[in-house]
Amino acid sequence: MSSRLYVGNLSYNTSQADLEAFFAAAGEVREVAIPTDRETGQPRGFGFVTMASASAATSAIAQLNGSMLDGRNLKVNEAQERPARGGGGFKGGG
Repeated sequence: MSSRLYVGNLSYNTSQADLEAFFAAAGEVREVAIPTDRETGQPRGFGFVTMASASAATSAIAQLNGSMLDGRNLKVNEAQERPARGGGGFKGGG
């Protein structure tokens, strides 16, 4: 199992510091990322937490999935790698 976790259903008011403190109860946190919308800069309602070990990640899922943070029930599971997207640009003919 990877030590990188997906955290869904985040409140738009949850900060990276809030999320790190929340997950620290389950083990050592290495990194927290909350993606934002490119146009508005608003959080997108999900984030990623990298735990120090796979066992800490397993513990975090068991303890925190379904728990409440900033009035929202969190969805916590192992982060899935994005599938490779086809590269390339315009392929038109003339």
